[in-house]
Amino acid sequence: MGIFQTSAIYLVLFTIVRSSARDDEWKSATATYSKETDGSIITEGACGYGDLHKTSYGKYSAGLSSLLFNQGRTCGGCFELRCVDHILWCLQASPSVIVTVTDFCPPNYGLASDYGGWCNFPREHFEMSEGAFSEIAERRADIVPVQYRRVNCVRNGGLRFTLTGSSYFYQVLITNVGLDGEVVAVKVKGSKTGWIPMGRNWGQNWQCTIHLGGQPLSFEVTSSSGRTVTSYNIAPPNWQFGQTFEGRQF
Repeated sequence: MGIFQTSAIYLVLFTIVRSSARDDEWKSATATYSKETDGSIITEGACGYGDLHKTSYGKYSAGLSSLLFNQGRTCGGCFELRCVDHILWCLQASPSVIVTVTDFCPPNYGLASDYGGWCNFPREHFEMSEGAFSEIAERRADIVPVQYRRVNCVRNGGLRFTLTGSSYFYQVLITNVGLDGEVVAVKVKGSKTGWIPMGRNWGQNWQCTIHLGGQPLSFEVTSSSGRTVTSYNIAPPNWQFGQTFEGRQF
């Protein structure tokens, strides 16, 4: 093998290792929490998940500031957070917690970004559930400095598809997504159709306007990592709006 070929291989390997290390790097942000009676976030957020206990995101969920939310594309993604550099509020040994993105933390430009306007652009901020926040910091804290990094989502069971809509408007909410957690493309197929691309309605709700009634439905889902998983005939021909069906997992 020539010296130029060897150098090229080392360069590629170095780039891959450096890229992987960059993905795992801890970055700095801040965090607060939303107070609920049971320590979790149960209200419907900007990702469209509805009751977060039904999607198993309730206790370990968070809303993100504009920069991190990325217009909803980060919905379903998982972040590992730890409280740092605050001897009064951070729990000893800096334990970490993993949360799922379920909501948007809107900016409040009537307040200074360092005094109440925590989610003002370009701040990187997490509005956590109380239960998740209490695993890394004291509940008495107002706002704490944190470090965060993206991690893969660990889910039990397969992807879940909840069907809603009416006659010629079909919408599916996709939850319990493993791997990077972010859905970037969806296709649906009935027994009388080919594969039909669905458009993002909002959050992780996807839509199309093709008549699909009376047909078994299959779904093809692509994550932000570029991986695709196909779930064939998971909804029977007599499926109804409001029902949830389970497919394959990444």
